[in-house]
Amino acid sequence: MNPRTRLLLDSSKEVFLDCCLENGAIVAANSDKEYYPRCVQDYRYVWPRDAAFICVAADMIGISNIQEPFFDWVWNRAEGFRKSKLLFQNYYVNGPKRWLGFQPDNNGSVLWAIHEHYKNDLKKAMKYKELITTLADGICEVWNGSTFTNITQDLWEEHFTCEEAEDTHTYSLAACAHGLRLADTIIPNKKWLKTSVEMKKRIMDSYSAENGYFLRRYGRISDHTPDASVLGLVEPFKIIKPDDERMVKTIRNIEDNLVRNKLVYRCAYDDYDGFRKEGVDFRRGAGSWPLLNFWISIYYARLGDKGKALEYYNAVLERADKYIPEQLFDNNIQKSVSPLCWSHAMFVLASKELGLC
Repeated sequence: MNPRTRLLLDSSKEVFLDCCLENGAIVAANSDKEYYPRCVQDYRYVWPRDAAFICVAADMIGISNIQEPFFDWVWNRAEGFRKSKLLFQNYYVNGPKRWLGFQPDNNGSVLWAIHEHYKNDLKKAMKYKELITTLADGICEVWNGSTFTNITQDLWEEHFTCEEAEDTHTYSLAACAHGLRLADTIIPNKKWLKTSVEMKKRIMDSYSAENGYFLRRYGRISDHTPDASVLGLVEPFKIIKPDDERMVKTIRNIEDNLVRNKLVYRCAYDDYDGFRKEGVDFRRGAGSWPLLNFWISIYYARLGDKGKALEYYNAVLERADKYIPEQLFDNNIQKSVSPLCWSHAMFVLASKELGLC
């Protein structure tokens, strides 16, 4: 094993445990720690999506005692969840909503995390029957067959859809479609399966033959901006096979537009850098996102191209020290949240896919 991989696997365990709080919350980054930079934003909040990826990755490296406390946190603490059946943008660690955007992939991602934790014995997942049912029903109740009836926000927290525009975020649909399909394997439910099928059809409709890639947002008002989030269509949400011609072309589009020096950027025209000084935001342009390098590495591993997978994987290892940040910048001015727990989770997922852990 590459010594860098071993070092980062060890630090990933440290970061996972540091981000798991006593009440079951899993925060995106623990800013209380001495290693956390003082000149970046505070990420000591719960993003359910991040926590879901962390739960799955933690299981892969032998940490299996954080998942149930997090599932309990969602059920017992996430403000308004039992009534609305929806998980929102993010939460304070004691449960109140912090930002109020509805990101439907949160529901789907937590369903995925529950299934992954119990996949070797799905009967044990029935311990969370109420949670599973609430998450799945919540998705279905705001879906009209082709779009969401609520305003939704994408995973990057920058773009919105609305029912009138009949538009949907492709990544969000993938998370929800897969989550519903997995929920049905635990608690058979025709409504969940029907909604999953409708969502998958909508995803397939989002492929633009003219452009040659899956659009990040599709509807009466579509968004043709290249976006790396569509990597989720292959893994972990298994909507389309990695060798499908449409996905191959989509990956080519990502590489043509969002990759520089083997580092992957979120989307074209991204200006989020996360650097703060005395309460003022500085926008100098986004850096690359290590978690996306690991994501595309997983794609190529699934495609059977281990050499290409390792190129993307090692591009981060060559630049990271003990901790993996949210972003990498090519200057000495911009600073990033570091470590970002989701970055470490994607590192573990890629390492597992490559047979390195």
